[in-house]
Amino acid sequence: MQNGYIESFNGKFRDECLNEHWFETLPQARAAIAAWRQDYNEARPHSSCRRMPPAKFAALHRQHAVDAMQTTNESITLATGLPAE
Repeated sequence: MQNGYIESFNGKFRDECLNEHWFETLPQARAAIAAWRQDYNEARPHSSCRRMPPAKFAALHRQHAVDAMQTTNESITLATGLPAE
């Protein structure tokens, strides 16, 4: 086992996508894999993301980072009387 996260993903990808389809053409395989990847990343909850889809978890994380930056800038402005750059 090299990396637990990768091994886990590879197992899910094989079980839930590759073993479920019979690909006859490369475009058919690309379409099925793209649909599975979109569901995996944007719709289905992950335990490592507090039972949220990864896309929603990432959006919340970005929003928290922006909020923290604004709070820091406001603190600097209040402390120095000068606007933060």
